[in-house]
Amino acid sequence: MQTRRAAFTLIEVLISIALLGIVVVALFSIVKTMRESNKQIYNYLIEAQKESRFIRVLYDDILYSDGNLSIKKGERTQLCIESTRNSLYGLSLAKVCWVVLKDHDTLVRVEGNDYHLPTRYEDRVEVDRVMKNVILFDVVQQADKVLVVLKRRAKSPVSFLIQGVAKPKPKPKPKKKRVVKRAGRPSSTTKPARGQPTKHTIPQTPKAPKGASHGSSL
Repeated sequence: MQTRRAAFTLIEVLISIALLGIVVVALFSIVKTMRESNKQIYNYLIEAQKESRFIRVLYDDILYSDGNLSIKKGERTQLCIESTRNSLYGLSLAKVCWVVLKDHDTLVRVEGNDYHLPTRYEDRVEVDRVMKNVILFDVVQQADKVLVVLKRRAKSPVSFLIQGVAKPKPKPKPKKKRVVKRAGRPSSTTKPARGQPTKHTIPQTPKAPKGASHGSSL
C-alpha cells in the first residue's frame, strides 16, 4: 500500500527559496538596467529637443536681423547680432550674442539692448546656456548669405545656410549746399522789404559855373 506525501520537506523548501531569491535578484537587475536605459534615452531626447530648439532660435536670430552681424574669429568664434526682432524676452528689438565659454566649452546666448562683451555688472542682459562640449562654432557671412557650422564632441556636425540676410546700406552723407555768390548791386539801390515802397535815388545835376550860358553853343 502506497503512502502519500503530506508536504514538502524542509530541504525542498530551502532549495525553493534559494532558487526564488536568485530569480528575484536577476529580475531586479534587469528592471534596474531597463530603468537606467530609459532614463538615458529620456535625457538624450530632452537634450536633443533643447538643442534643436536653440538651433532654431539661432536660425531665427539671424533670419530676423537687419543683417548687421559682427563676427569675431579666433580661438572661440563670437557672433553678435546688433538688432533682431527675434526675442525670447519680449523685446521689440534686441541685441543677441552667441559665445562659446571656456567652462566645459559651453555655448551661451546673451540677449539685451545696449551692452558690450564682456558684459558688466550693470548691464541688463539674459544669459541662456545652450549646450556643452562645443568644439566648433563658425559663422561665415558673404553677400546676403550666412553659413553656420556647429560641432559637439562625439556628435554629428550641424550646419545650415540662410539666404536673404543683406547688410544694411550705409546712410548717404548729406550733400553740402553750394553757395552761389551773386554780383553785388550798387549801394545806392537796396531791395525793399515786402510791403514797403521802393526808394530811388535821383542823381543830382551839377550846377553850372557862374557866368556860363545855358544852351548849346553854336
